[in-house]
Amino acid sequence: MPEINILDDNTINRIAAGEVVERPVNIVKELVENSIDAGASSISIEIKGGGIDLIRVTDNGCGIDKENIPKAFLRHATSKINDADDLMFIDSLGFRGEALASVAAVSRVEMMTKTKDAVLGNRFVIHGGKIMSFDEAGVPDGTTVIVRDLFYNTPARRKFLKSATTEGNYITELVEKLILSHPDIMFKYTSGGSLKLSGGGQKDIPADIYTIFGKDVMQNLVEVSESIGDIGITGFVGKPAIARGNKNQEIFFVNKRYVKSKILSKACEEAYKPYLMLHRFPFVILYIDIPQEYVDVNVHPSKTEIRFRDEQAVYRYVHETVTEGLTRRELIPQIKREDVQSHAKEKVMTGEDREFTGQTTGMHLEEMDIPRPENVTQVSDTTSNKNTSSILAKDDVPEPFDTISMSAYMESLKDRQEKEMKAVEEETCDTLFKEGLLGEKSRADHRIIGQVFNTYWIVEYDGKMYVIDQHAAHEKVLYERICAQVSSGGVISQLISPPYIVSLSPSQADAVEENLELFEEMGFTVNHFGGREYALSSVPNELFWLGAQEYFLSIVDDLVENNRIKEPGEIKDQIATMACKAAVKGNMRMSEAEARALIDELLLLDNPYNCPHGRPTIISFSKTELEKMFKRIV
Repeated sequence: MPEINILDDNTINRIAAGEVVERPVNIVKELVENSIDAGASSISIEIKGGGIDLIRVTDNGCGIDKENIPKAFLRHATSKINDADDLMFIDSLGFRGEALASVAAVSRVEMMTKTKDAVLGNRFVIHGGKIMSFDEAGVPDGTTVIVRDLFYNTPARRKFLKSATTEGNYITELVEKLILSHPDIMFKYTSGGSLKLSGGGQKDIPADIYTIFGKDVMQNLVEVSESIGDIGITGFVGKPAIARGNKNQEIFFVNKRYVKSKILSKACEEAYKPYLMLHRFPFVILYIDIPQEYVDVNVHPSKTEIRFRDEQAVYRYVHETVTEGLTRRELIPQIKREDVQSHAKEKVMTGEDREFTGQTTGMHLEEMDIPRPENVTQVSDTTSNKNTSSILAKDDVPEPFDTISMSAYMESLKDRQEKEMKAVEEETCDTLFKEGLLGEKSRADHRIIGQVFNTYWIVEYDGKMYVIDQHAAHEKVLYERICAQVSSGGVISQLISPPYIVSLSPSQADAVEENLELFEEMGFTVNHFGGREYALSSVPNELFWLGAQEYFLSIVDDLVENNRIKEPGEIKDQIATMACKAAVKGNMRMSEAEARALIDELLLLDNPYNCPHGRPTIISFSKTELEKMFKRIV
């Protein structure tokens, strides 16, 4: 049997580093979280080479006493908890005590720190887990940690890093989350000597969202705020027009901690399901405040994964909050001149007829014409002992916060943001807060202009031109009509003579026998015809002329796949599919009377904005935008 060895501390730290330090962004996260826990109100983040070559995090927090500095680089050394009981009441961000030890094991680290009541601070240097020096130094209050040459002593792991640009982008995304999660802290983020982001410190979340994502996103957000028992949920939900092709903009903060949660994502996606096309995902920023004892953050070293004690309650509360935000505002996409021009330009450049989604990318600060603070040179503390490391190389000196220039910069930024936000709010009023085409009043006052391309109906109302897709509108009306009948238990059926005869497999036959009551509620009369054959003697009236047999079989197959008895309300996917097939198609002529009846019914629905598969039923052009297109106004 091979001999069992006790690993030395250096090897243990390198192994632990594999859990904590996968790439530069993990280091930035750990260092910034320590700064936040230290009570910092300003945090500066600087990287070079995507964080592979250099990471510098400077804060104005409480600093670290001299005797505690070496302890900070030991494994499982932390000031955040005392014993196992504290794990259930964690209100700090970093608490494991592994971060600095892991980082120091695979890089060259310097820490410069000073408490407010100390005359001098200290400079601690550790390379690959070995202490190189520990001296007094003239440094500002707070803490600076510099990390150089990541994985210099583990080249095999360095090979798994991506390009400097990609690694830097990961850090940029993290800083965006930090600004959003802590609006009371001023962040300054520099990459390769250029200011990338600066925000926070004003406790103004809308302004920070505007800074990070830009005007078009801010214009399409609806604020939500709910308090249910001990749980508070606030934030913003995006209109379907800014839906994404991935889940990257499903942003959740639980007790100010950015987290990834399948429960929270599922709750939001289900709330958006009636409004979004397949493979589209919502834009949401939600802040959830919940008692610490109801959350377990000690699930994964990254601390981005959490576990809720009552997941179903959290799911329900989030779903209700997002649904409320979506249903109390008008969601008709308003097409603007720049949208049309941008789409036309894209088609010219690519030669492709891409699907127009109306989305735009966010705007970062470097794209805005905003004055930036001048760099400030640090003056070393000349009162320190000559034998100490009080005079540091320029690159090593922590950059102080110039409160005057940063204050002027933030005031300039705030003024600019207030002007832009006011313009956004004025534009948003037309699309979010007015009743618009929907409601009883518009049914009497709107004017149907006519049909174009045998597919779209033009409607004029209250200074706007609305375009309605007849197929999407009819599909939505049929879907809601059938769902309403199912919910009320009063589906209108149509007798069939002679009956449809369908042959079923043994598993399908079992599913039908177990769910005869369900099929009756859905509008089907099903009787055993002998062997594995069943007779359909009545079917839902809305689908009488189209594929009722196919609809029946799709429900049967779903029952077999899920292997359980279902409720009528759970058959919505099958209803949506059949409504699509039964609806009037594009390129089909409709009379004005038929169109008027369809539009009237559509506008009275709770959600008339999208077909069951998420495509928009209505878009709008304002009179002002049309006049801009024709250069009647500038």
